[in-house]
Formats: sequence, structure tokens, C-alpha cells
Amino acid sequence: MTVEQQKMLVFVGSYAEASGSGVYVYALDEEKEELTLLDSVSGLKNPTFLNLDAEGRRLYSLAEGLSEDGAKVGEAVSFDIDTKSGRLSEISRGIGVDAPACHIQRVGSGRYLVLTSYHGGRIGLTALGEDGRIGALLDTQQYEGHGPHPERQDRPHPHSANLSPDGRFLFVPDLGMDRIRVYTVDTQNNALVYQGETQTHPGAGPRHMAFHPQGKLAFSINEVDSTITSFRYDSEAGTLQEIEHVSTLPEGFTEENTCAEIAVSDDGQFLYGSNRGHDSIVVFRIDRESGRLTLVEHVSTRGGHPRHFALLPGGRHLLAANRDSENNLVLFRVDKETGRLAFSGQAVTVSKPVCVQAAYFPL
Repeated sequence: MTVEQQKMLVFVGSYAEASGSGVYVYALDEEKEELTLLDSVSGLKNPTFLNLDAEGRRLYSLAEGLSEDGAKVGEAVSFDIDTKSGRLSEISRGIGVDAPACHIQRVGSGRYLVLTSYHGGRIGLTALGEDGRIGALLDTQQYEGHGPHPERQDRPHPHSANLSPDGRFLFVPDLGMDRIRVYTVDTQNNALVYQGETQTHPGAGPRHMAFHPQGKLAFSINEVDSTITSFRYDSEAGTLQEIEHVSTLPEGFTEENTCAEIAVSDDGQFLYGSNRGHDSIVVFRIDRESGRLTLVEHVSTRGGHPRHFALLPGGRHLLAANRDSENNLVLFRVDKETGRLAFSGQAVTVSKPVCVQAAYFPL
């Protein structure tokens, strides 16, 4: 199917009260570089992170809910996507982890969801039906420990659950303990099975991960000390071996900064990461053999606190979500030869955007 026979839909999660819009759907006209709002959904408190099943035409979102005894929990909410109109229809919702959640991931060939709780220091495995209905909370993995930073690492803070390229392993970076834990999913017993862990350098605070398309390298963006770590990835054993870590900041920058999202281009040539404080996207060239990174540039995101961004399908654009200040989505052109970014002139206002997911759908 050619690009002319497809349209791109962009899904955005945000911080929001249940009474207001929290999940947004846009159409992106790549030639005109225009974002058009198609739908917005209310009724969810802080639907900050999304997971997109483009093939199944479903969207999964976090939401903040309450347990029977009034405690905050992480809900998982599923939607059907009408790809013609871009409208979302809620299918179901249920508890995905028994603490507020910051990340949602489909695992086990789509049979489960994993929700990650930064504040609760745990992850939860929840059943997911073929019809998109949220099932029971099946397993919880609680973390214990801390890192050297007295404020940011006083206790566990897992921040994401990242699938290996083949879907066999689940990598959970914990920025409170400087560890990346590895799991498999036992589909017979509906449980997460611990496989091992990698210790990052002290005070790193690993947050999110990205894998190289050739399957031999992995990268973590480290929130606490504003670095990116390169790893040699053994896809048979599911293990990581550190190669190096590099700063995400330009020389001489001494103000407060934390990192957020990381992505690798589809051709494996470039890596992108977001800085909150410097408010930029850092771009590196990847040496595919050594796994080492060479700085290309830093580009302003034209807004404050770029909590997330996405390299859009086709690789021609990057969309950054600035949670603070401008409260906007900013579209950049990607030079595939150099990896460099250029502002397209397109920015749309969205209240406290946190997550961007996108895919092509048939016209």
C-alpha cells in the first residue's frame, strides 16, 4: 500500500481532569505538514501514556482511578479506533496496577498489558481479551532498593516496560535503583518471570529504552544524570552489556535538566533523546558496529518540558510534546541523510501533552 493510499493518525495523551479532554486524535497531512484535530476524549483522569495497536485498530490508555477502599490505582482503558473518522469509542476499563501508573505496554502477543507505577515502585500484569476488553490484574512485581541520589533515588521508581524486538523479553528500567530488570511472560501461569538485571552507572536513573533495528544494540535514556547508555544486546540470553554513556547536554550547560524519551530511526543511523530543562532534542549518529554515539546537534523543541516525542511513520517527521510553557505539539522535518531536524512551522496547542503515538491507516 502506497503512502497515497494511507493516512496518518496521531494519538496524544495528556495530564487532564476527568471533566476535560485528555486523549486527542489528529490527522497529519505530511505534504502540507498540517495537523487537524479529529476527536478528543474526556472522562479519564491523567491519561498520560498510550499504547497503539494499529493492526487491531485499538488504542490503550492509562487513567488514574480509585480502588474500593479509595486508594489511587492505575487503570487501563481500551478504545476502538474508527480509522475513517478518527473517532475513539471506549471498550472497557479495569485496574492494571494497584498504584498510580506512568506507562502502558502490550505483551505476550497482545494477551496482556503491563502497567508501570513510578510512585508505587511496581509493575502489574493484566489480562487483555481478543475483543480489547480489560481483564483481571494477574501478577504484581514489587521493587525494593534505592540509588545514590538523596531525593530522586530514595526508593524504587520503575518508569517503563520495553519489549525486545522479537517480543520475547520485557526490560523495565528503574530510575530509583539504577537497574534494568528483565522478564519473560509465563502464559501458562499468567505471570511475569524474572530473568535477571543490568546495573547502570550510579546516579544514572534509567527511564526509557530503544533498540536498534538490527537487534544487536540497545540504548537507555537516563533521567537523573542526563545521559544515554549504549548496550550490546544478546537477543538469545536477553542480556545487556554496557558500551558507553554520553551526556545529552551541550558543553557548558549547568542548569537543571532531566531526560525523558528516546528513539532510534528506522534505518538505525540516528538516535534521538529529549532534554527537559534545556528543552531540546539531542541527535546522535550511531556506529552500528561499535554501538558508540557521535553528537550531531541539539534542537530547541520550541516549548517547555518535552516529556515525549515520536519519530513518525515513514521517518520524515518528528513530533515533540511540550508539557509546559507553550503546551504544544511541534512538528519537525527529519533529514534522513544527516539526522538533523528542522522546524516545519507547524505547532498546535494542547494542554499538558505527555505521549505521542502514530500510525498509517488505509484511506
